[in-house]
Amino acid sequence: MRIKTGATRRRKHKKILATTKGYRMTKNRLIRVAKEALVHAGQYAYIGRRLKKRDLRALWIVRLNAACRKYDLSYSQFINSLKLAKIEIDRKILAELAVKNPDVFKSIVKQVSKPKAN
Repeated sequence: MRIKTGATRRRKHKKILATTKGYRMTKNRLIRVAKEALVHAGQYAYIGRRLKKRDLRALWIVRLNAACRKYDLSYSQFINSLKLAKIEIDRKILAELAVKNPDVFKSIVKQVSKPKAN
């Protein structure tokens, strides 16, 4: 006697439909369409996780550039002088300092611009 896939298939289908709950139109009702939508949603989520890193880095750079302009420095000059001064703080922390602790950021900018004056 062969085993039929009734219960197993129903379980699989219910799992897919539970995951696609909240999708619009037939994407949350019809198995084939829902399965396809689920595959694409996974692809978009995967791509989005990578784009998020790119977007955040761009945001940090914009914030740093805005903060540096107050001290007559461009972003590229600031980063270059940081490297020359051998200060290894990443852009995320620098941007956070520029927003939340402007005094600390100011001291970093002063420390960095000293070698240029000498």
